[in-house]
Amino acid sequence: MRYSSTHKQEVRDKLMASSRAIAKRGGFEATGVDALMGAIGMTGGAFYSHFPSKQALFEALISEEVDNSADMLAGNEDSPADHVARCLRGYLSSFHVENPAQGCALTALGPEIARAGPEVRKAVEASLKRTQKNWSDRIGDSDAAWALIAQCVGAVVLARAVESDKTRKELLAASRRFIDQAHALEHPCSTSPGHKKA
Repeated sequence: MRYSSTHKQEVRDKLMASSRAIAKRGGFEATGVDALMGAIGMTGGAFYSHFPSKQALFEALISEEVDNSADMLAGNEDSPADHVARCLRGYLSSFHVENPAQGCALTALGPEIARAGPEVRKAVEASLKRTQKNWSDRIGDSDAAWALIAQCVGAVVLARAVESDKTRKELLAASRRFIDQAHALEHPCSTSPGHKKA
């Protein structure tokens, strides 16, 4: 059977998409190559025609994930005036907490990223700095931009760590209120498309 000229890239793309969701749901280190390939209907042996190692897949996943996050969070010249407030409300939502496979890689894979090699951490750092720079320009406070990023990531991690839905919602709502009060992020708005309020 002959494959099309795009077959290898299509399989790689499917593997990346599937592995991204699996890793953010259950952790990357805990998932073997056979399971990653099995999720797209292939055997583990085929993995190495796409990546030289499982670590190489992790590096590719994180690099792509943090680039996507920065594109969404940092915004651009066409973003609305309340872009940062919209991002924060979407990030600090029950939807984000309850759907790690669709959310930020930092909140789902932070400890694994911290133990990864320098190339992974460089990609994460570049993404964070891009978001911080944009938010700093928008709100006029460099320290506050870093603090907002840190509080958002930490709040989602804590919200996922608690058992009670009531506590989870209280934590998220308190974080949103505190950010609004402390940083005077005006223009209240609904969460981003597809996200539900806590």
